[in-house]
Amino acid sequence: MAELRHSTAARASNSPAKRDSDASASSSPFLGSPSARGSRGGGGGGDDGDGKDAHRSSLLPPHHHQKRVHMLASPFRSLLALEDPRSPAASSSYRILLALLALLLAAGFFSAPFLWSRLNTPYLCHKEGITLHCPETKEPLSLWENPRAATASWKPCAERRSDEPSDVPSDRETSGYIFIHAEGGLNQQRIAICNAVAIAKIMSATLILPVLKQDQIWKDQTKFEDIFDVDHFINYLKDDVRIVRDIPDWFTEKDELFTSIKRTVKNIPKYASAQFYIDNVLPRIKEKRIMSIKPFVDRLGYDNVPMEINRLRCRVNYHALKFLPHIEEMADKLAARMRNRTGSINPYMALHLRFEKGMVGLSFCDFAGTREEKAMMAAYRQKEWPRRYKNGSHLWPLALQKRKEGRCPLEPGEIAVILRALGYTSGTQIYVASGQVYGGKNRMAPLRNMFPNLVTKEELASAEEMAPFRRHVTSLAALDFLVCLRSDVFVMTHGGNFAKLIIGARRYAGHRLKSVKPDKGLMSKSLGDPDMGWASFAEDVVVTHRTRTGLPEPTFPSYDLWENPLTPCMCRA
Repeated sequence: MAELRHSTAARASNSPAKRDSDASASSSPFLGSPSARGSRGGGGGGDDGDGKDAHRSSLLPPHHHQKRVHMLASPFRSLLALEDPRSPAASSSYRILLALLALLLAAGFFSAPFLWSRLNTPYLCHKEGITLHCPETKEPLSLWENPRAATASWKPCAERRSDEPSDVPSDRETSGYIFIHAEGGLNQQRIAICNAVAIAKIMSATLILPVLKQDQIWKDQTKFEDIFDVDHFINYLKDDVRIVRDIPDWFTEKDELFTSIKRTVKNIPKYASAQFYIDNVLPRIKEKRIMSIKPFVDRLGYDNVPMEINRLRCRVNYHALKFLPHIEEMADKLAARMRNRTGSINPYMALHLRFEKGMVGLSFCDFAGTREEKAMMAAYRQKEWPRRYKNGSHLWPLALQKRKEGRCPLEPGEIAVILRALGYTSGTQIYVASGQVYGGKNRMAPLRNMFPNLVTKEELASAEEMAPFRRHVTSLAALDFLVCLRSDVFVMTHGGNFAKLIIGARRYAGHRLKSVKPDKGLMSKSLGDPDMGWASFAEDVVVTHRTRTGLPEPTFPSYDLWENPLTPCMCRA
């Protein structure tokens, strides 16, 4: 029986269940503690000495392994199956761990699209042939309105007040007659006319209706009465300045006003003061009775003339100079067609795109193009401006500097990128006022592909409708002027009399009208940054142009009156 009991005990100790139980017990991390060893040794009942030590060493893991295991947090020990998952501590740890994992997964789910778009955002735009692709930008609420309109509190006040007495001299009391040649294009001539009225007032002289001199570029023979309403011009200013339609009959040598040096006042400084005319021009007019003044463009200052004279210039510009009725009517038709092109009323943008060959050449900036184009432009500049061109070696660093300073005209593709960054979509209706773009269709392709709803006056009107206006280039310019003036948003690409007169008139007419004056230096900075993506660029464009939307601004000395008529011509509402 004793042998049988011994044999049974031996078999029991060697059974698979017993071995699995022992293996499980030996793998438990809690056996490494002294209490665990003591309890097991106390209940052993027969193993001591060397056998007991050997048995203990076979059950315990290495000491460094014990330390690493005990350093793990309870949830991770449970996750690694080092702790009994049925224990209460392990169950609580599992819940905490699962909650953390759920939070991480939720955060990853919601942020994944943003991170993916940031990682995969293109470097500004990419070209495919002559097509330019830029990402769509979310359309902001202030896209078609001036975002700062609520902060403006100005109103136009250049008109003559009812209580102002008339101090116009009679024919006998006048100090003399002045005759001017208004040079340049339509808008340069407009400025000259306003200045002519102002100096007539300064000298108490009579103004002969200005002659619009033939421009060397446009080759146009337009007369004052072909563009402007003469009757309105004279009647509106009758209490300010005496104006006559023609040279007096008693002056028989009329050709002298065009040819004779004796009858011409020359060498008037640019932006001359009012006092200069009183000291230097008025004595000659009193002596000769009739004098011609030429050249005559920007020959009167802004900050060195009396406030009332500047106010008079605004009165001429915004109230006295009216285009003929048929020009106004045609401009109204074009504006209405722009708003109804899609069959429903929609806003439209007017874009003054200045990228003609003459402007590109005169800027002396470098533009993208083939070697052939660059060579032809170099030859053109050398022919037209030989003194400035010299041998051309100094032009490259000069061109780079001008581009950094934002003094180069924007290319059609560049203005397309800016408009897309501001939030204008491919469905935007755009009226383009420009001459013949240098580079033709290829140069216009990036702009036209990105904004296919881009039209000119020739595309809005029939050939029969446009025929009467083709007699005078100035009439076509007048149409562009009025359609831009009536637009919901006006955007310029470079300086010039046209752009500054439009922006000034829109400021004067109403502070809600939005006019965008692009930051040309920003394009240079962004295109020169290899790490800037589309999202960063679009954000820079939006932030930069928040304050470039055409609100009236406080003036400072030598500020351009035509672009910002605030101080002399506008009052607090």
